Amino acid sequence: MDTRVKESKLDPVTLEVVRDALPAISNEMALDLQRTSYNMMIYEVRDYCTALLDPEGNLICQNVGGVSHFVADLGVLVTDGMKRYGREGFKPGDVVITNHQAVAGQHLNNIVIYTPVFYEGELLMFAMVRAHWIDVGGTSTGFGAGAHVADPWLEGLQLDQLKIYRGGELNEPLYRLIKDNIRFPESSLGDMKSQMAACRLGMRRMEEMFKKYGKDTILACIRKVYQETEQKCRNVVSKITDGVYEAESFLDDDGVTKGERVRIHAKITVKSGHMTIDLSGCSGERKAGINSRTYAGARVAYKALTGPLDPVNEGSFTACDVIIPEGSIMMARYPAPMAGWSHILPMVVDTIVRALAPAMKDNIPAAHHGLLSGGVVFFGKQPKTGRGFVVQSIEGGGWGGRPTEDGESGTVTVCQGDVRNASIESIEMKCPVIIQNRGLRQDSGGPGKFRGGLGLNVRAKNLVEGRWNLDSPRRKDCLPWGLWGGMEGDTEQKLLQLEGQEFKKVEQNRYPVPANAVAWVSTGSGGGWGDPLDRDPARVQWDVIEELVSEKSARENYGVVLGKDHSIDAAATVALRAKLRAAPRPSHAV
Repeated sequence: MDTRVKESKLDPVTLEVVRDALPAISNEMALDLQRTSYNMMIYEVRDYCTALLDPEGNLICQNVGGVSHFVADLGVLVTDGMKRYGREGFKPGDVVITNHQAVAGQHLNNIVIYTPVFYEGELLMFAMVRAHWIDVGGTSTGFGAGAHVADPWLEGLQLDQLKIYRGGELNEPLYRLIKDNIRFPESSLGDMKSQMAACRLGMRRMEEMFKKYGKDTILACIRKVYQETEQKCRNVVSKITDGVYEAESFLDDDGVTKGERVRIHAKITVKSGHMTIDLSGCSGERKAGINSRTYAGARVAYKALTGPLDPVNEGSFTACDVIIPEGSIMMARYPAPMAGWSHILPMVVDTIVRALAPAMKDNIPAAHHGLLSGGVVFFGKQPKTGRGFVVQSIEGGGWGGRPTEDGESGTVTVCQGDVRNASIESIEMKCPVIIQNRGLRQDSGGPGKFRGGLGLNVRAKNLVEGRWNLDSPRRKDCLPWGLWGGMEGDTEQKLLQLEGQEFKKVEQNRYPVPANAVAWVSTGSGGGWGDPLDRDPARVQWDVIEELVSEKSARENYGVVLGKDHSIDAAATVALRAKLRAAPRPSHAV
């Protein structure tokens, strides 16, 4: 006899308690990880996610604000682990470590730790943490070697569904192997223990839930949450006119094969509340390390369109089919290099969203800076101890103007959740590096009725000799686009100044420098939304006063004339705007 609780008989109060408790558990796991980790990329930058999944790989919950582009690649790990060990192959006290690119499809720094969750001897789910280790050997330190890594073995250690703990007992040979092959074992293995602690916390909280409400009730609540989340998403998509929508973008090249564009093409089919995202038209896998193996771009875009503020679970994606053929740059076949796996994913999201702009004009923003780059990375040795260190910070950029307001400035991409830059105080306190400047880039945001968000200027000076990562993105010919007459944003660039010399481009990772060199990182910005000549002159005036927009740009792009005291010359503004409207202008509308 089926003793499962029927969803229709669930107590609504219990359902709401469980609905809110599940993401609260993953949020508590995230806090535990952040407070106990050793690595600035975790406790400061927050490059991680925490989650619960069922044995079929369905996502039960993920921490709010967790790295967005991790959301598509957790279930595949559980599915692979179940194939490897079987349901009977997991025991209480087991801890699995994995990052293998044949399944995970990411750079090797993104280490996953997961543990089985049992109740009354039955395997019911897994607690999982994916977090960015500072080092996993090879060229992995400092966000990896990027596009120029030739194969996964150069990048670092491939850990393929290995049990670091078996039934609560440490796997000593595996532990020593990892320790002996990474540069910062105290940091990375300390982070591993923090991940394990977060998983154990999730296990305890779920045991408490099962004891309080009963296994059948909890599982019935999870199924009901899936169903209701799916229906919410379908309700949003059902408001889009059925049809086929397409858009494309590109990188100038992949960093290895110069001059050969990397195509991104999205074909979106909407029918009766269901969406199919077809990325078959994207570039094939490349020799450069910008390949990945992930549905993340499509899933992040779909989530952003249908329920950006709701907690994520498997129901968030049930009504969306994703088509990516084997051999695509986003479904690359092992051992294609993947060190820069996430580089193009935000641009993929932008392209999917752009395709739907004609059908959702009042909801779709212009493109944001759209590349997972902008990092400040320096390697050196502490002068007193001789121990190696690495400075890592992810610097944000500008988001696209929106139908009712300007784009946000200095913010990480849509694929990075609550990731943030490392604080100046932490960097300078722990490493011999001075942050000379971190501020907004004037005039970088794409002009529009609603202006694109601004990128950042970051200047950092190394006080000891070492190496800078200075490879710049290849997006000069496809800038972050504007919509409906809005103008393009700007792309990122990185410069280097040796003592007594001018700033120059280097475009190389691990570039050796003497002490007192200065790296200048300028991050990209967002496109504008709507004709800049329709922008409220008072908004332009305020932007000039705040030094976000120059007086020159105010005149040339917005047609606003300001006096010496920044007062608006209304008559001159009307005349100038009429003149600019009459002149030929490039179209930036979709």
